[in-house]
Amino acid sequence: MRIVTDSPVHSSSSGDDFAAYLDAELDSGSSDSPSDEEVEAYNIEPDEDAEDYDDHESERTKRLKVEVQDVLDPEGSTSPVVMEKNVEVSVGKDICTHPASYQNMCIVCGKDLNFESGVSVGYIQQGLRLGNDEMVRIRKADLKDLLHRKKLYLVLDLDHTLLNSTLLTRLTLEEEYLKGQTDSCQDIPKGSLFQLDSMPMMTKLRPFVHTFLKEASEMFEMYIYTMGDRAYALKMARLLDPSGEYFNAKVISRDDGTQKHQKGLDVVLGDESAILILDDTESAWPMHKDNLILMDRYHFFASSCQQFGLKCKSLSQMNSDESEIEGVLSSVLRVLRQIHHVFFDELDGNLDNKDVRQVLKMVRSEILKGCKIVFSHVFPIKCHADEQPLWIMAEQLGATCSKELDLSVTHVVSEDARTEKSRWAVKEKKFLVHPRWIEAANFLWQKQPEENFPVARGTTDP
Repeated sequence: MRIVTDSPVHSSSSGDDFAAYLDAELDSGSSDSPSDEEVEAYNIEPDEDAEDYDDHESERTKRLKVEVQDVLDPEGSTSPVVMEKNVEVSVGKDICTHPASYQNMCIVCGKDLNFESGVSVGYIQQGLRLGNDEMVRIRKADLKDLLHRKKLYLVLDLDHTLLNSTLLTRLTLEEEYLKGQTDSCQDIPKGSLFQLDSMPMMTKLRPFVHTFLKEASEMFEMYIYTMGDRAYALKMARLLDPSGEYFNAKVISRDDGTQKHQKGLDVVLGDESAILILDDTESAWPMHKDNLILMDRYHFFASSCQQFGLKCKSLSQMNSDESEIEGVLSSVLRVLRQIHHVFFDELDGNLDNKDVRQVLKMVRSEILKGCKIVFSHVFPIKCHADEQPLWIMAEQLGATCSKELDLSVTHVVSEDARTEKSRWAVKEKKFLVHPRWIEAANFLWQKQPEENFPVARGTTDP
């Protein structure tokens, strides 16, 4: 995008033209993305294309000319055909509401705004901010178009969700063999393990990720949202989407967030009622837990296990990996299909009044429906059991939790087969399962075979 002053011309409906520009930036290949050479290190934000305008002319005329070039995706994108729009706005007597600003200059009236208002969307164009009312208007218009195409929004985390990265210096001796098994960055679609030349690190894509993204893109408009910096985010996006088919400008990094150490949907150009989130860290989304599908972490490298205090060998140390067919991404894709189907084909009522968060809650509550659970020696003594995360998780999955035993109980959850309640379960031929049975159902979105989660005889005093 190039912003310059120009001679007076009559114009109107600048908001619609600006929305078209945003669509072009989000839906078409962006020329503003840095090249490999520009991204020297993953702690440095890449330079964007230079933006120029004549200050003295702007001050004199207070008019802007916005030249926008939209590129049609050859595969059939909904973006307009290649064209150039000249949007020129003359400032009359009406008071400008400053719907958007670029480098603190209103894009409509040209006024220098010496304060930060609205929301920064620098991932679309560095220095670009949208006013709150404009965000609402754009989201409403985009939602209408998206629902018409039978799509929703999907916000994807990177690390431990779609991939796993490690610094080369943190590879263990058991992982040195990986250096001889890396794939070429010139043929990304056929590879899964990459050593990046511009960053001293190695990245492993999660099994099934290419199929996942391809099929998910048919149901969702997808964003990347990572706590990594922008240079790293763009590198990972290029590994996941080398042709720019899925994400383009929709790559959000920690540099674009409005809250430190947190993620928020305030910077996403989508309505919360139509957004699903895939992330391995629930605490990253304190305001949007109802939109979240919590992912089981992908620990391919040993440094990943160490990061989370896990005293076990990583997949790479065991020379192993997740299953393509029965792995986490395959299971989550099945859930996304189910949610999409329920939202568009099963729920009654107008699409505009539907909320994907309610569908997510409904689908989750079917997983352990019909199960009545009693916990034994799982929670700390003198705590409120019904406030513990595992209890809450079981109820969200549709189970009924109780503190007392009776014949209607179907499962006793324990880490020790020697407890009184555990022995009762065996005697009454009820299921005795480890707490991981509930966690597995939560991550895989499916009730798991009880025999796969046996309870060992511990040291608990009966």
